[in-house]
Amino acid sequence: MNNTEIEENSSLPVGDAVLSDEEAMMMIEAILFAAGYPVMYKKISDSLGIGVSKVRELIAKKAEEFSPESSHGFILLSFPDSAQFCTKECYAGQIKDALGIKRGGNLSNSSMEVLATIAYNEPVTRAYVDTVRGVDSAYSINSLLEKGLIEPCGRLDSPGRPILYRTTEAFLRCFGLGSLKELPDVASVADSSDKD
Repeated sequence: MNNTEIEENSSLPVGDAVLSDEEAMMMIEAILFAAGYPVMYKKISDSLGIGVSKVRELIAKKAEEFSPESSHGFILLSFPDSAQFCTKECYAGQIKDALGIKRGGNLSNSSMEVLATIAYNEPVTRAYVDTVRGVDSAYSINSLLEKGLIEPCGRLDSPGRPILYRTTEAFLRCFGLGSLKELPDVASVADSSDKD
């Protein structure tokens, strides 16, 4: 089979075999489902022997089927360099009950304040977060670091060289975001809280 025939059949070469788009997508679904964490497009590309752009195209198409509005119990989150299947948040209670998960994963108000401050202003130092909040944020920052929602990303070029923090891909996954650009506008958040 030559390259023209492959293009006409919408099939992809994998090793010595040729995969159709449907077969490639089934393999991608299996990989994402089995992983339970974001899988890099490059890793999928390498394992299937197809281009990264083709992997992105297939995942983008499948993400429409598994969108938050779909009739499925989970969604397909697509990040800049990876993708992951996640359960819909509205089923968290039933999932915890069925799996016997006792401890909630909810963040305290102080942790949410710290996380919001970092997300909207990153990269920032702990001193910056303390100034914005008006209280010491060491405990919340350590808690967020342990949960993998923030990470150190360098040091500020100033006396003492304080650590700079930013949000992680785990933060994006937890809040169902593809990037920080999807965060609500600060002015609209302030307006809605004024109405309450």
